[in-house]
Amino acid sequence: MIFLKSPEEIEKMSTSGKLVAEILSEIRSRIKPGVTTRELDQLAARLSLKKKARPAFKGYHGYPFNLCVSVNEEVVHGFPSKRRLVDGDIVSLDFGVYLDGYYGDAALTQAVGDISPLAEKLIRVTREALFKGMEQVKAGRRLGDVSFAVQKFVEDNGFSVVRQFVGHGIGKALHEDPQVPNFGEAGRGILLKPGMVIAIEPMVNVGSSEVELLSDGWTAVTKDRSLSAHFEHTIAVTENGCRILTQADHWTTLF
Repeated sequence: MIFLKSPEEIEKMSTSGKLVAEILSEIRSRIKPGVTTRELDQLAARLSLKKKARPAFKGYHGYPFNLCVSVNEEVVHGFPSKRRLVDGDIVSLDFGVYLDGYYGDAALTQAVGDISPLAEKLIRVTREALFKGMEQVKAGRRLGDVSFAVQKFVEDNGFSVVRQFVGHGIGKALHEDPQVPNFGEAGRGILLKPGMVIAIEPMVNVGSSEVELLSDGWTAVTKDRSLSAHFEHTIAVTENGCRILTQADHWTTLF
């Protein structure tokens, strides 16, 4: 069932979303060679506590950390660890909070030091694919319009979209209906209506779209071990487009 949010609920989700953006921005600023991914997770916990918010992922279906940190070939749900980031890595941060009854959720991929031209292109294309999808969001459009726009832009640039993990509705629950795939047909799928809140999150691989899970049961990696990137915004559908809820404020963008 898809739950349409009232204007008051969307304002609460905006508060959660802004906090997600602020914390992700702070974590991203600390990324440099030598930093461990566990240090990033601990920072996420401290910043959440300071704002009296609960990290959304910790404990969700047993996930043991506050932050998902996926490096290079890791697609999503990477475990923070003692691993130290090195020059040339790319690192994806996926983070959410639960605040005043509502969730916010966002993700970004950041370069560590100097990265290859291919990695730079991957990050740029994945970020732009998210905005291509968001450009399709408007009351009266179909969800397939969003999915198709993401897939076409990614594949036109020579990369592939992950199909095993998708975006989602969000609100009082972290994952609500509908699912938001990064592939599909234009003009198909559910009708977008004002009050819908969804998380659009392209996951893009340099090589094959296939992924597999590591032995920890959570970390998804590309099957061919090619690089992967991930961007995500929580957005609300409006009559005229979309409202990004996961922005730090009206003059500073998360990415």
